Amino acid sequence: MSEIPVIDLSKAPGERAAWDRPAWIVYLWGICELLLVTNPWQISSGLRVRALRVFGAEIGRGVVFRPRTRVKFPWKLHIGDRSWIGEGVWFHNQDHIRIANDVVISQETFLTSGSHAHRRDMALITRPINIEAGVWITSRCCVLGGTKVRRSALIRPFTVIDGREIPAGEIWGGNPIRYAADRFAGVSS
Repeated sequence: MSEIPVIDLSKAPGERAAWDRPAWIVYLWGICELLLVTNPWQISSGLRVRALRVFGAEIGRGVVFRPRTRVKFPWKLHIGDRSWIGEGVWFHNQDHIRIANDVVISQETFLTSGSHAHRRDMALITRPINIEAGVWITSRCCVLGGTKVRRSALIRPFTVIDGREIPAGEIWGGNPIRYAADRFAGVSS
């Protein structure tokens, strides 16, 4: 087993590489996030949205932002009109996360746009996440960097989306993720 290398994490590059802001802004955001966004009290969704906007988040009209949510860097979060962000959703957005109009991200879903060069030196690697209009990502999913979920797709609970593109209007689920059905099959106009 001694031939298998171990990466010395004290030499890993990239600490603070994704901040894109001075340290004092990142720390101030941490306080505001704790008091107004992550807070489990049923305070106003509008207050959460205003706090996020003050720190650079682009959030459209009519967005519902439930309690216990987390946002790593609000300046890398973009949410369209009328979207719903469920309780306990975590945006670990070291790269940009773009969510279009009328999207539902359900409870306890984790979206992370960062990973590490695990074979080399554990340097930070980031890839954006893009979620198009009408998508529903149901509860307790994990969405990894590089993921693109196309218009009105539905992701079943507990699914891991591993950086792939999910086609429009389809239902996908599981781990490993796989196609399940057409979302609107049999629906008459």
